[in-house]
Amino acid sequence: MSDDAPHRVVCHLDRLLAERGMTLAELAARVGVTVVNLSVLKNDRARAVRFSTLTAICDALGCQPGDVFSVAPR
Repeated sequence: MSDDAPHRVVCHLDRLLAERGMTLAELAARVGVTVVNLSVLKNDRARAVRFSTLTAICDALGCQPGDVFSVAPR
């Protein structure tokens, strides 16, 4: 896959936040990243995510990485 090819990884932060009654700003504060960076991730525009950030997101939301991301079928 080339660097400009679209990826098929889908982020489910919207659903997870809604299920927990949490805002993106609240999650950002708990995780220690900016709202802008989480917004990029939430809107499927991120090219990468640090494991430390993913771990903090999972800790804050009480979930596993597979709850945050899935891969869309071809």
